Amino acid sequence: MHKLPLAKLQLGHWPTPLEPMLRLNQLHKGPELWVKRDDCSGLAMGGNKTRKLEYLLADAQQQGVTTLLTAGGVQSNHARQTAAAAAKVGLGCELFLEQVDGLDEPDYQHSGNLLLNQLLGARVHQLPAGQDLDEAMALRAQTLTASGQVPYIMPVGGSNVVGAMGYVACGLELAEQMQSQTLSFNAIVLATGSAGTQAGLLAGLALAGLDIPVLGISVSRSSEEQCGKVLALVHEVQDRLSQPHLHEDHVICFDQYYGAGYGQPTQQMVEALRLAASLEGLLLDPVYTGKAFAGLLDLVRHGYFDPSDCILFLHTGGIPGVFAYSHCLSES
Repeated sequence: MHKLPLAKLQLGHWPTPLEPMLRLNQLHKGPELWVKRDDCSGLAMGGNKTRKLEYLLADAQQQGVTTLLTAGGVQSNHARQTAAAAAKVGLGCELFLEQVDGLDEPDYQHSGNLLLNQLLGARVHQLPAGQDLDEAMALRAQTLTASGQVPYIMPVGGSNVVGAMGYVACGLELAEQMQSQTLSFNAIVLATGSAGTQAGLLAGLALAGLDIPVLGISVSRSSEEQCGKVLALVHEVQDRLSQPHLHEDHVICFDQYYGAGYGQPTQQMVEALRLAASLEGLLLDPVYTGKAFAGLLDLVRHGYFDPSDCILFLHTGGIPGVFAYSHCLSES
């Protein structure tokens, strides 16, 4: 196993399971589908950000930090897991959460991740859509510094070089699982937004000597813009690892599944979420994994994969978001 050049804390339950989707595989005549359960990472209902936070919090502790600052949408999964990690290690936590246009239902504004943030003891700053979250965090950091505290600002999604190391580690973990279970995957499909998960996983697989396409289903921007964002970060990560750069052809993103915008529900998402739940007992979320799984199913239906392929879906968590979307998920 490769040793990564950054310190980390132990916040999650590793390795996360690899499971075949047995009933879904019986439903269609196509590639065999598997899922890697990063929703089972163990920190406050789990999710992919736990891997990133292990490196981010280790970096923060080395700097003598007293308060974590981070940002995202109102129902940010990263914010919730940051609040949980802060509580676990005894740091203060302030979350800067931006409203999402068109989503003002009561459950969206009070349930799901927002409720959990309160239980976890975070201080929440709710900001209108379009406000500069980085500027808001920087101003708050100045105030905290003036009062004698040591703030640590994490970007949206925890997606910088430090955070992305969590998915380099995931790539190495997956390589070990594949070897021990005699598995081979022809592609990996995941939701891609702030880019750290896709970038880190690409770098980790390359470090392990595996050339497996990683297909990102964009949740918020065009494929061209998303690919550029992922490629820039994967090159930063590989520079930190002293590894040669992957070519831009290694970064693949699809932009036809996120609908009207970030967090906006789509009928494909609802159908995919219900299918995974009713056939596999697998809960997805409306913002990330629901749309990513809808994309995977659409690619299968349209013959993107060879029927003999074995495809891995990376479940990045986000399950608390289900409770914030009862307006579109409930059948009553």
